[in-house]
Amino acid sequence: MENESENKIPARNASHSDAGGKNKSVRTYVEDMSSVIKENKEGVIKKIIHEQEDHEREKVNLSPESGRNKTFLLVGFLLILLAICTLFFLAFFREQIFTVPLDQKYVPIIFTDQNKFLEIGELPKDKITQSFLNELNSTKLKVSGVESVYFTENQKVVGFDRFLSLIKSDAPLEIKNLVNNNFLLGIFSNKDTKNLFILLKVKSFPDIFPLFRSWEGKMFSDFASFFNVNINSDTKYLLTKDFEDGIINNKNARILHDKDGNIVLAYIFVDDTSVIFTNGIESANEITIRLESSKVKK
Repeated sequence: MENESENKIPARNASHSDAGGKNKSVRTYVEDMSSVIKENKEGVIKKIIHEQEDHEREKVNLSPESGRNKTFLLVGFLLILLAICTLFFLAFFREQIFTVPLDQKYVPIIFTDQNKFLEIGELPKDKITQSFLNELNSTKLKVSGVESVYFTENQKVVGFDRFLSLIKSDAPLEIKNLVNNNFLLGIFSNKDTKNLFILLKVKSFPDIFPLFRSWEGKMFSDFASFFNVNINSDTKYLLTKDFEDGIINNKNARILHDKDGNIVLAYIFVDDTSVIFTNGIESANEITIRLESSKVKK
């Protein structure tokens, strides 16, 4: 029993003497763990404090009361309101939006030296004619020069269909379906005079010729004022005078002559789809040359 008591392990916190007789403290496992826990506890506390501070800052940023978020909310509300207004506008004005007429672009049929646009609005025929005659008398053109004149309404070019309506023409209604709306009303400068011409593009000679023949009875009346011919006691016979077959620049033509044999009005079939109305052989010749040149360029 004495040997057993002598072999027992000393208590963990007991001190013993070393070889030099000095006492040395023995560090136990419990003490090490206690030290580590104490150090970790301080680190955990600091981490919790930092996380709490970050949470508070995030909470402030997400709060609707913050200035930045108020701005975002206001902008978002305005965008939603704008979207609702846009949808309402599109729904209410759909018919007007999808039926807006497109402005037709007019390309000159032939090369011209200069262009003139005359705004006529809702002017009566005599005012329309006078605006053209003013341009005819005042324009400056070189010899054999050509100027194209376009009537416009609200800055939109008037097509042939509308032109006939404006001048109160008695042309057969079928003509509007056989003549291209893009026509050319122009001025040709001769050495001593200036001549009016009208260049039309038609569907075909066989289709348009019978209609032009039926129009002849009213054709001079429709165009007389543009060709600066006053209808009076000396000229009224032209209203009922017949057109005659003729040849101008080797092209088939229908010609109205006065009692002296001068050309008052003629329409010339330059080719199967081109017709020139004019009162001068020189203007017909120049327009024919330019028309042929435009075909070569194409």
